[in-house]
Amino acid sequence: MNLERLQHLRVDNDLYQKDIAKLLDVNQQTYSAWESGNKIIPLKRLNKICNYFNISMDYVLNLSDVKMPNNNIQILELDKNLIGERLKIIRSKYKLTLREIASELNTTSSTISAYETGKTLILTAFAYQICKKYHISIDWLCGKSDVMIINKEKITI
Repeated sequence: MNLERLQHLRVDNDLYQKDIAKLLDVNQQTYSAWESGNKIIPLKRLNKICNYFNISMDYVLNLSDVKMPNNNIQILELDKNLIGERLKIIRSKYKLTLREIASELNTTSSTISAYETGKTLILTAFAYQICKKYHISIDWLCGKSDVMIINKEKITI
């Protein structure tokens, strides 16, 4: 997962890693590992950074070149149930079973089920894989946008 844009945002805003680490309530080494791509940033923390910079999660994750879609919404707390419902929509659109999508993500059906039922917040890595593979906006998946992109066509849901 390429988070080079995260570093550019920080530098362009004359901030140090310790400044962003403080915002996210983590130590500087943890933030540095996220920014360098050595570790994957949790979705909640990614959301917080995007809210802080008022920027699209799709842009930060290099899924889109659009920094700020017109309908991007700041969400303070991610809604596991909404994300789960949107995962079900993706699975339905692509006619995938739990087993099939789990296989594609190299995980178990019970893990996908836990995401879809809102028991567990989806991991950033899985959200990224799904969005990249199926041309879905991570902002849409997380409820920050009402525009889902499928095969480069904008579909509003």
